Amino acid sequence: MFQGNRGTGSAGPLVPSPLWGERAQRGRDTQLNQKSYYEASVQRPVACPPLQEVLQTDVVVVGGGFAGLSCALEMAQRGLSVVLLEADRIGSGASGRNGGQAIVGYASGQGPFVQQLGQADAQRAWDMSVEAIDLIEQRLARHGIDCDWVKGYLYVADSPKKARALREEIDGLQARGIVCDWAEGADVRRHIDSPRYVAAAFENRSGHLHPLKYALGLARAAQAAGVRIFEGSPVTSLQRGAQLVARTAQGQVTARFGVLAGNCMLPEFGPKVAPEIAPRIMPVGTYIVATPPLDAALCRRLIPSNAAVCDNNFVLDYFRFSADHRMLFGGRVSYTTRTPAKLQATMEQRMGQVFPALKSVGTEFVWGGFVDISMNRAPDFGRLGSNLYYLQGFSGHGVALTGLAGQLVADAVAGQAGRFDVFARLQHRRFPGGPLLRTPSLALGMAWHRLRDVL
Repeated sequence: MFQGNRGTGSAGPLVPSPLWGERAQRGRDTQLNQKSYYEASVQRPVACPPLQEVLQTDVVVVGGGFAGLSCALEMAQRGLSVVLLEADRIGSGASGRNGGQAIVGYASGQGPFVQQLGQADAQRAWDMSVEAIDLIEQRLARHGIDCDWVKGYLYVADSPKKARALREEIDGLQARGIVCDWAEGADVRRHIDSPRYVAAAFENRSGHLHPLKYALGLARAAQAAGVRIFEGSPVTSLQRGAQLVARTAQGQVTARFGVLAGNCMLPEFGPKVAPEIAPRIMPVGTYIVATPPLDAALCRRLIPSNAAVCDNNFVLDYFRFSADHRMLFGGRVSYTTRTPAKLQATMEQRMGQVFPALKSVGTEFVWGGFVDISMNRAPDFGRLGSNLYYLQGFSGHGVALTGLAGQLVADAVAGQAGRFDVFARLQHRRFPGGPLLRTPSLALGMAWHRLRDVL
């Protein structure tokens, strides 16, 4: 359902961005033990030490993914002292394992923004989603981050009914200034060499990247700006008040401001730090496989633009080629926290249905984890008191939107909260069923939508 960013719900597929870290996955069956392709293709720096002292700082950030790193970087650039606490390793969760697709817009579409905020602020929110793509490119240039960034995104539909829905979506994009190249029937082959799709639309505003390289690059930039990062330092309690006190097993940080950027880890750790917002998001499992390196000419034939691709089914497929010409194919979501049976074989079969030329190539990597979704798939940003901010519910659009979120929080702390408050005004509901029943309820609903896709 998600890929790393778009989704009918982003990273839209929130490939969308899943609860991937081993520490956060403890006790869950969904986390696969195999190393992801992303981890296998980077050389991590030496781990930052865990917090083992008592510190005083301006800002404490909880979470070392895109959102937390973006907050920390932006705060430090404004002259604030910042401590970042990460329970595992930088980028070990959704931010370092997602599909890498950075997409304009929101997993919810514009509906919740228009209904709750009115047309003017809904347009402001849309414009900020486009700005989020620009912010990625600005950070890559400013901080010298090499993360295999490629412009281009391809929306596809696999039935006439889905094609009509896609046409409406594309008309909406073009009305908001996103230029798209529409194709249907045999003309689809100039965008993607697949027998599966009956319509496609290409736009060059969105794109894709290597998410773990991007996360590690943000961490380097934050440290260069003066941020102190502590890995292996899960927050065990958070005392609120004029001064916030975040405690870990071996240390303590006192700060004037705090930011909770744990996202899909909150349902597990939220009762300790933010019980009032943890029930508003739900971890959803999603999975990716990676083939061996393929012939470059074959890759150019299958997706001539080298764009990231996502269909518009409720349970969607999302895929792209890596810089070393591997097909990274994602999908097969799970709402039960259990890894689907015969996962790798099923993913290979789905990939072969999209690209018959890849039926026999096999896959070298398979990995998965959780993304955080909100009930209406709109982002859930806000405050707990006057000095504790939270960012969650990216719902698959996190690759781009997390960067913008960090900037908005930094602006708010600096006294310019207008743009942050566009999002903070959105109302969000808890998932029904409470801790015991909400997962079965969501799984049942998902089964219904999956059946509708099949029919």
